[in-house]
Amino acid sequence: MNPIEQFKQERAEAMKLMSQDAELKQKSVDWMLHSDKYKYTYNFTWMGRPIIKYPQDIQIMQELIWDVKPDLIIETGIAHGGSIIFSSSMMELLGNGGKVIAVDIDIRKHNRDEIEKHPMMKNITMLEGSSIDEGIVQQIADYAKGFKKVMVVLDSNHTHDHVLRELEMYTPLVSMDSYILLPDTFVEFFPKGYVTDRPWDVGNNPYTAMEAFLKTTKKFVKDESITDKLLVTEALGGGYLKRIA
Repeated sequence: MNPIEQFKQERAEAMKLMSQDAELKQKSVDWMLHSDKYKYTYNFTWMGRPIIKYPQDIQIMQELIWDVKPDLIIETGIAHGGSIIFSSSMMELLGNGGKVIAVDIDIRKHNRDEIEKHPMMKNITMLEGSSIDEGIVQQIADYAKGFKKVMVVLDSNHTHDHVLRELEMYTPLVSMDSYILLPDTFVEFFPKGYVTDRPWDVGNNPYTAMEAFLKTTKKFVKDESITDKLLVTEALGGGYLKRIA
């Protein structure tokens, strides 16, 4: 067997076995809960901007972008800007002239100032407003018309109703064989009442919205091969959706 293919096969076999290890999966959730006491995901930056994610999810985003090769990434939620700076830097690496368009209901001045002076800003367009405002969505849809391969990341308000509406509005923009990502599905797997400073909780979060959405469409499926290999991920339960039709 070709040594490259042998490596891939051995890796796939190990990941399959790992995905069946219920004890390891539970330990991963326990670790996430324990580390969250210290706001673990706040520890990292991308090219100088805070990126509030697990390193595993940053890594898998790199893999997906490299494999899919989108020329447009749409993101809802900007915060400190680390994620859109990351997406923009990946466009630079792809060298395909790709762009990033992002929306946030409140782009705070100190964050906007830092993002706008960043060298990766050259690939980014920022909109301020609700990600489910029909006018905002229309602006994004109009912008997306000039692109061939579109990927979407939904990382704004994480309530069931908001994310379900985002899914209804943004999934038509996702290209075939590309992805729509739902960070924070892990809320469903944390203890009820754990989140005290946000309106989402067990039973009301991106995971429940995803499950409701998937009952209405055959165009998207969970790519559980991703979450099975990550284990520690904000997208627990299959929050990487691939467009198949």
